[in-house]
Amino acid sequence: MIVSENFEEKYILLRKKENRLYTDEQLKWLPEIEVSHPHYKEWETRKSSCNKLIQHLSNKRTELNILDVGCGNGWLCHHLSKIPGSNVAGIDINKTELNQAKRVFDHVENLEFFMVELTMKESGMKNLTQLYLPLPYSIFLLLITSFLLHFSCYTRKVRSTSLILIFTNHLNLRLHASGLFDYYHSLQFAEMTEYYFHHCVDELNPYNHKIFYNPDLFRNRFIKNKSPFPWICIYA
Repeated sequence: MIVSENFEEKYILLRKKENRLYTDEQLKWLPEIEVSHPHYKEWETRKSSCNKLIQHLSNKRTELNILDVGCGNGWLCHHLSKIPGSNVAGIDINKTELNQAKRVFDHVENLEFFMVELTMKESGMKNLTQLYLPLPYSIFLLLITSFLLHFSCYTRKVRSTSLILIFTNHLNLRLHASGLFDYYHSLQFAEMTEYYFHHCVDELNPYNHKIFYNPDLFRNRFIKNKSPFPWICIYA
């Protein structure tokens, strides 16, 4: 992703049009939200996924230093911080929602939010970008949700990380580039497709990884409020 000065402005306008900007009061309670909200069903799915993730991490019964890359308004960080022994940091380049996260969750002692700068590298390919995170402390779990969709490629350069959990709606088992273009075109934000990239799970083949949850498996087709997106772990 080549980040332009007005990227955040466009992104926030898009989020507003999608009804994905929330009041401070709504943010306090996410993923719980009023039934009348246009994304109520989506949040029901997120709530189910969040509960499973927290259960998965709680079962480790150890101190967890968690970094959520692309944390947005921080709702998930807030819930992860409730895990006993956890220390959670959320980072993002979106200062509008990040400032809201700092404001709403300021009272949580084991939760911090930071603005980040991205290291950009161009190597002859258009919009080729790599993410580099120079972390000053050891992270046990690196959580990447929707952040990968902003990168045409990615390399893992995080040291002292035992586990990277990619829990995302943008690392799909199939590619849906045309659908994304049609979606943003319908919202009159077609230019935003320049900032989004699609990935396939095959790109993880060079890494030691495991698919914990595949929504396409027959046994998962009948789960209530199931996530349509995979859970993938990359081990250091």
